[in-house]
Amino acid sequence: MWLLIFWSNIGILSFENVDSKSIPLAVKNKLCFVNYADDRPHISNSTNLKMIYYVTPTYPRPEQAPELTRLAHTLMHVPRLHWIIADDQPICSELVLNILRRTNLPFTHISSPKPFIYKGTNFPRGVSNRRAALTWLQENVGEGILYFGDDDNTVDLQLFEEIRNTKKVSMFPVGLIGGYGISSPVVKNGKVAGFFDSWPGSRTFPVDMAGFAVNIEFLKPTATMPYIAGHEEDKFLVSLGLQMEDIEPLADNCTKILVWHTKTVKYKKPTVKINLKQLGELPKYRNFVNLLKETSRLGMANIEPNNGTKPYITRNRKSYETLTGLQ
Repeated sequence: MWLLIFWSNIGILSFENVDSKSIPLAVKNKLCFVNYADDRPHISNSTNLKMIYYVTPTYPRPEQAPELTRLAHTLMHVPRLHWIIADDQPICSELVLNILRRTNLPFTHISSPKPFIYKGTNFPRGVSNRRAALTWLQENVGEGILYFGDDDNTVDLQLFEEIRNTKKVSMFPVGLIGGYGISSPVVKNGKVAGFFDSWPGSRTFPVDMAGFAVNIEFLKPTATMPYIAGHEEDKFLVSLGLQMEDIEPLADNCTKILVWHTKTVKYKKPTVKINLKQLGELPKYRNFVNLLKETSRLGMANIEPNNGTKPYITRNRKSYETLTGLQ
């Protein structure tokens, strides 16, 4: 602790005084679990189809469980799909693993915490997660299709059918992006001629992370993603050696929207003042106690015995401070 205070005082932890290239970016990733079995009874997995590796960066927050659950119920309908979830926390989350197991999908679960230097900032998001997934793919997979799909995206099932045939890099529009409401390649005579995006940012490929798919055979060993907010997609595509003529426009020559960058409203996690130990001593309210424990486990609220919002129970339009009013 003294060293951290000392370093902070002399500017070693200051962004202004440190060359970003000199900052150590190594993170300790953990491979939590890998499942190659596809146990979905309703899906016929023809080996003639290329496997889609759907990479989802995520991080712990009240919205994590519902967003992963919503996305899971889309992916469960897609044949030949391997879901890679890379989680921005230093532990292997049981919550995330349970969601993955319930899908019966093939999956890889990775703990991929953000480097310490970026812990106090909101950006760049998801880079350590995607880099960890790329490393796993490069070490374990020789063919298939890579797609980066955030946990808050909405995806039409048709998109999976289209990206499965990607030869090098395919691109398509993404809805609900920036000041134009859309981010998309501009197609002329069946070829990508430019890009329609409200933030060009001096980027060679001004596209959204959800707006392209990559054939893993085109995924060079040099492929990487930088910790530069707003330039993650562009620098990654440039690292592949991608040329404009390589891009394959999908979604009916980029006239259809099959994926949206939806965002869930941020939920401020409350703390509720309830003594679960005392409440648990009343057998008739065991179900209610289990509900409160589930609420805490899913990260939707903190349940504390000595501090937080004082709760009330309502019955017949009357509110009670304790459960005695329900007896």
